[in-house]
Amino acid sequence: MTTDYRPMWQELGLDLKAHDNLLQNLGKSYQEIILSQKNRPESMAYLDFVMSEVHGLRIKELLEAKRNGRKVIGAFCVFVPEEIVLAADAIMVGLCTGTDFALEDVEKIIPRNTCSLIKSAFGFKLSRVCPFLEAADMVVGENTCDGKKKAYEQLKELIPNLYIMDLPQQKTAIGRQLLRQEYQNFLAAITELTGIEITVERLRRGIAITNNKREALMRLAHLRQADPAPISGLDALLINQVAFYDDPLRFTESINKICDELEERIKLGNGAFPAATPRILLSGCPMAVPNWKIPWLIERAGAVVVGEESCVGERGWRNLTVNNGNTIDELLDALVDRYFNIDCAIFTPNAEREQHVAEMAQNYGADGTIHYSLQFCQPYSIESMPMERRLQDQDHNFLRIETDYSMEDIGQLQTRIEAFIEIIS
Repeated sequence: MTTDYRPMWQELGLDLKAHDNLLQNLGKSYQEIILSQKNRPESMAYLDFVMSEVHGLRIKELLEAKRNGRKVIGAFCVFVPEEIVLAADAIMVGLCTGTDFALEDVEKIIPRNTCSLIKSAFGFKLSRVCPFLEAADMVVGENTCDGKKKAYEQLKELIPNLYIMDLPQQKTAIGRQLLRQEYQNFLAAITELTGIEITVERLRRGIAITNNKREALMRLAHLRQADPAPISGLDALLINQVAFYDDPLRFTESINKICDELEERIKLGNGAFPAATPRILLSGCPMAVPNWKIPWLIERAGAVVVGEESCVGERGWRNLTVNNGNTIDELLDALVDRYFNIDCAIFTPNAEREQHVAEMAQNYGADGTIHYSLQFCQPYSIESMPMERRLQDQDHNFLRIETDYSMEDIGQLQTRIEAFIEIIS
């Protein structure tokens, strides 16, 4: 950053010393993991700029929007419909949950054997280092797993503007009805917060903007099926992560420009890695900034990640919303249809996710799948075992990894990943 944003951060109530420490560590990780890569697409410079200003210029934009009467909505989960937020001329941003912070303080509030994602949300709030969280007029939590559901009871004491969205656990008619009612309630809450009546035209526009962003990410995914892969898995993950922070119109335009460059690289046979490099599908828990540990280890070991079956990946954006409704009710039904197709591990049964992973492995030409789950994340850890049996029955190589946000297990993980890549090679 070339601008001094400290007065802005101080106005938001950030702990400047702790925040400086966070940015220093983030910058070091970005330099060592992302910027150290060879033969990156030139257009990735946009993402590098976004990351260099993610707590600076982007926060300034949000605060200027707030001064002009717009509201900022912070969200932890892909089940929160950005279409409704945009329809009320509000801004939705993802919240910080990708690294450990203030663990000692967090573990005084929630148990130590809680997953890192939940503890990270508490840590960023307790230590006051997430400007997105502090700038939000509403923070949306969702009752996905049991850990989140109970943790939000405690987080509510720290974040008074926390709005809880209930989610179904089964894909039944009753489950769909629950999600429909929750989205109706969310629309009403956003209307009350913003003072803007959400009309059919407004909601259609919100759906169109969100669909366009997802289509750009779909285009990127399709290009990654080429051999040699035109972009590294680390850079593709970074794109998917920034999708939760950046302005959606600007982001969509920028990603399409990256895809234009990737098409040219494919024509020239110019890959981020040589042709016939072992190809890995990464499946499981979401990876928020700066959680790059597993793809970094994979690609450092001589393979390339060609796809992510994750909320920060194909699971989060692969379905579009039908946008031809003539009433709010019809458009809400279309939203429910779209989001009800997300095959999150919270659902039981969840055979769709197993099928999705098998299809992705085939479509991306993956030589093996690495399933990543956070420690104490029971839904994804439990689902990894039947998924392993299914894919191995199809003679597909599969590795289960369970870890957290720390780097303490990096040596053990590197050994396992290198051995797996040697097998599939």
